[in-house]
Amino acid sequence: MSEVVKTIVLKSAPLPRRVFRIFTELEGMYRNMVEQLTLFAVRSDIASFTKLKALKYRELRNTYPHLPSHYAYTACQDASTRARSFLKLKKRGLAEKEYPEVKSISIWLDDHLWRLEGLTTIWIAIRKGWVRVELEPHKHFWKHVNGYWRISSEAKVKLDRRSRRLIIYLTFKKSVESCEPRGFMTVDVNEDRVAVLVDGSIYLFETGFRDIVLGYYYRRKSIQEKYDGLYGVKSRIKKRALRKLKERKRKNDLRWKLANIIVRVARERQYAVVLERLGRNPAREMINHVRDGQLRHRIFQASFKGVQRAIEKKARENGIPAIRVDPRNTSRLCPLHSSLIVYSNGSRIGRCSAGSELWHRDVVACWNLLLKALRGGGSGAPSPGGLTLDGSPVPLGSIATHDPTPIAHGVWARWKSLDATNKYKIMRISI
Repeated sequence: MSEVVKTIVLKSAPLPRRVFRIFTELEGMYRNMVEQLTLFAVRSDIASFTKLKALKYRELRNTYPHLPSHYAYTACQDASTRARSFLKLKKRGLAEKEYPEVKSISIWLDDHLWRLEGLTTIWIAIRKGWVRVELEPHKHFWKHVNGYWRISSEAKVKLDRRSRRLIIYLTFKKSVESCEPRGFMTVDVNEDRVAVLVDGSIYLFETGFRDIVLGYYYRRKSIQEKYDGLYGVKSRIKKRALRKLKERKRKNDLRWKLANIIVRVARERQYAVVLERLGRNPAREMINHVRDGQLRHRIFQASFKGVQRAIEKKARENGIPAIRVDPRNTSRLCPLHSSLIVYSNGSRIGRCSAGSELWHRDVVACWNLLLKALRGGGSGAPSPGGLTLDGSPVPLGSIATHDPTPIAHGVWARWKSLDATNKYKIMRISI
């Protein structure tokens, strides 16, 4: 039994100017506390919340006597988290400045500073009492409320000055019982496609990440060329135009939809999901010998780890084990003969140097990931001896080993399951 934590973002109804001014004042005082505490913690090399609170709590109470006392607790929690992260970066030599800078601020609330009234209203403690704030729930919120998730006692509040709203971050928790896997489902993530091996069949999801990255690359470039000469490099109008781009939102949407399909299939079959064990920064390792600036940008912006993280989070929510295996030579060695596969002219079809079989690069990667997971042992999954691989040299024949089923982005992005997506594709071909 494990506990899964998830954050849901809600917006409040538009607030009157007088009420919003109260929260603006509260945010200013909270920001001052966090800035002072973070600077002190970094100078004193303190990463512990308990130690920071013991040293600075009384001083904060004397400086802000009109604020509820628990704001001093949450400010210490916030500052200790920032200081711990900065000290780690500084230790690794990645810190750009000597001391951290507090740019964005969210007010941390514990169970003494806020309470929920029903499911559409919250009360927030301020210096003169409590303020009632109406929420605007959405479908995602009701899905978790009705899905046996419980709301935690911690929350965060951020101010949206443009629309005079509060952005509330609620933490949901759920106890999940992990299942014993009956088999494995392997996932190989590439720049523009994701290959999935299920019960001997390979599905090739076309993600379109490459077109998204290149499209937004040229959009940003045209905006910079347009405004840099007229208004300067740091002009507000250029920053405003760049903020309207939605590259991250589009890529996140694709990641979570794809993760939902994969985990839904794994849950139905009670399979563990097998992923590649990538390094801390796989893109940096890939571009060591790449000189083309555009290709380097594409690799940096590719969603290798982003897709994996989405799949792991969804698997954790559903009690599905996620296993990482060493990806070394998974697309280079033949799973039948353990010999080198030779690719020519940048083709994704290679020939085994020992048996002369033709292999699709994504197909062989999925099979090798499965073999590595099976040899790891420790589960109720079938042994490697139960695998049957057809070694026919026919290029891209009818066998699943050589012929992955491509699924276009417009098909799988409609929240269909893997079986329904495949049936839809077959139906279109038969017509």
